[in-house]
Amino acid sequence: MDELTQLRELRADAPVPDRAALAPGRALLTDAIAGRSRRTRRLRADWRIASLGAAVAITAAALFITQTVNAPAPQHGDLASRAGGPDLSSPAAALGQAADFLERQKTPPEPRPDQWVYEREVGGTVTIRRSLHCPPGPPPPTNMVRSAQDTPQDTWKKYDDKALEKTPNPSHPYTPSQLHRIASALPKAPQDLLAELRRLNPSNEEIFAGADSRDDRSFLTALALLEESYTVPPNALARVYQALATVEGVKVIDHLVRDASGREVIAVTRDMVPSKSRLEIFINPKDYSYAGYREVTTETHKIHHGGVHPSQTQYRGDVLNDLARIDTAIVDADREMP
Repeated sequence: MDELTQLRELRADAPVPDRAALAPGRALLTDAIAGRSRRTRRLRADWRIASLGAAVAITAAALFITQTVNAPAPQHGDLASRAGGPDLSSPAAALGQAADFLERQKTPPEPRPDQWVYEREVGGTVTIRRSLHCPPGPPPPTNMVRSAQDTPQDTWKKYDDKALEKTPNPSHPYTPSQLHRIASALPKAPQDLLAELRRLNPSNEEIFAGADSRDDRSFLTALALLEESYTVPPNALARVYQALATVEGVKVIDHLVRDASGREVIAVTRDMVPSKSRLEIFINPKDYSYAGYREVTTETHKIHHGGVHPSQTQYRGDVLNDLARIDTAIVDADREMP
C-alpha cells in the first residue's frame, strides 16, 4: 500500500478543507521540499516519510481551522466563564480572582437618598435533619424542625434612612448609605481592614454569637458587610474579598455548590469551633457578587435553651441556615418592583 492510500484511509471521515485553508500549509511544504534538495542523500531518502507527516499535519491544521471558524461565537457573560471557570484551588486564588475582576469594573453612581434597595431572597432559618444522621426511633417533635421559605421573599430598604440612623437595629445597625461610606473608606491593608470591620461591630451580639476569637469575628463581620453589599463600590468589595482570604481557617470548596435557589455558587467556608458549625459564604461566579450563605453543623451536640424550653440535639450535617440572594436592584419607591 502506498503512502497516499495510507493518508486517505487515516482520516477518511474528515471533512475536505477548502483551498484557502490549505494554501499556507502547501506553501510551507513546497519550501521544505526545495530546501531538502540541498541536503544529504540520507535525508533525501527519508523524504517520503517526512512528506506523509507534513501532509497529515496540514490536514490536521485545516481541520482545526475549519472547527475554529465553524465553532459557535462565545456568549456574553462573566470573566470566569470565558477563562474556563473560577479558580477554586485555594481561598487566595478564588478571592483574588474575584477581586481582580471587581477592580476592573466601573463604579456605578451612588443611589439618591430617596431611593430604595430591593432584595429578593429564598431560604432562611432551617433545620434539615438528614436521614443519615437521624437517631433511631420516632421523628423529632415538629417544633424542632423548621423549614426554610420556599417562596422568594422581597424586602425594601431605604437608602438614606434617617430614622434607622437614630435608632439602629442591633442585627443591621447601618443604613445602605452609611455602609456605602464605610466600605469606601476601608483601609487597603487586609489586617487593617479586618480590624476596622471588627471595630464597627463592637456590640452586635447577634452577629458575634458563638465567636470567641479575632478570626471568628473577622469572618462574621465580613459576612455581615457582604449581606449589605449591594451598594458597596466594586473596588471596596474587592478589598473585602482580599482581606477575607487572609483570615485564619478560611477555605474554599474545590467545586461549585448548589445554594437554596439551585444555582451553582462559590463557597468560601470557615469552621466556627465554639458553635460547632461551618459557615459558608456564597459568591456568584458570574459577577462575584454576594449570593447568600449557609450554616452546617459539624459536630453532634445538645443546645440548652434554658427555662421551660427543652434542650435540642443538633446532628452533624444539619443545615441550620440556608439563604440565597437571587436579585437586587435600586428602585424609586418602597414596594416598587424592578
